[in-house]
Amino acid sequence: MRLLNKVQLYLLIRYFKDIDIKTLTTEDLKQYLINTGDHLKPASLAYRIRFIKSLLRWAYEEGYLNHNPAVKIKEPKLGQRIPKFLIDQEIELLREVCYSPIENALFEFMFSTGCRIGEVAMLNKEHIDWPSRSAILRGKGNKERKVYFNTRSDIWLKRYLADLQDEDSALFVTERCPHKMSTAQIRYIIKRISKRASFNKNNLHLPSPILP
Repeated sequence: MRLLNKVQLYLLIRYFKDIDIKTLTTEDLKQYLINTGDHLKPASLAYRIRFIKSLLRWAYEEGYLNHNPAVKIKEPKLGQRIPKFLIDQEIELLREVCYSPIENALFEFMFSTGCRIGEVAMLNKEHIDWPSRSAILRGKGNKERKVYFNTRSDIWLKRYLADLQDEDSALFVTERCPHKMSTAQIRYIIKRISKRASFNKNNLHLPSPILP
C-alpha cells in the first residue's frame, strides 16, 4: 500500500511540478484526473481520488491549507461489472461479434462503467460530459452518481451518435422508428451479442444486470 501511495504522490508532483499547494483549486484537481486518468478503470480512478482526498484533508487539518479543494471531488461508483475472471480472450470475442455501432457503443459503455441496464435506459445525451468522459446516472431512489468511460467507449459512442437521424433526447434509441430504448430492448441487444459469441449466462459468468 505504501508503494502505491508513493506512486500516486510521484504522479501528482510530476503533473503539478513546483506549484504552491495553497493555490490548488478543485478545477485543477479535476483537470489532473481527466488528463492522467483517461486510461484507468473505475476502481483505479477511485483509488487515485481517495489518495488525493486523503492527502489534502491531512494538509488542511495540519494547517497547510486554508480550504480543502478536494472536498467536492467524488469517486466513481463501481456498480456491478463484468468480473475480473472473465479472461481477455473472452472479452475480445464479445467485442469481435458486435456488428453495429450501437452494439459496440452499448457493450463498451457498460463494460467500462459498470452501469446497470436500468441506468443506461434512463440516460439522455445531455447527461454525457465529453471532455471528462463521464456520465451522470440516475439509480435507485432517483439518486444521481457520476461514472467514467474509457477511450474505446468514447470512440464508439461518437460513431453511434454520428449515424443517428433522430432528435430524441435519449442516448440510446431503437434502430427502427427511433425512440428511447426500454430496459427490455437493451437487455435483448446484450443477450444477442452473447449468443453470437456462443456464450450464455452460466459459462460467461456475467452478473444479471449485464446479461439477462
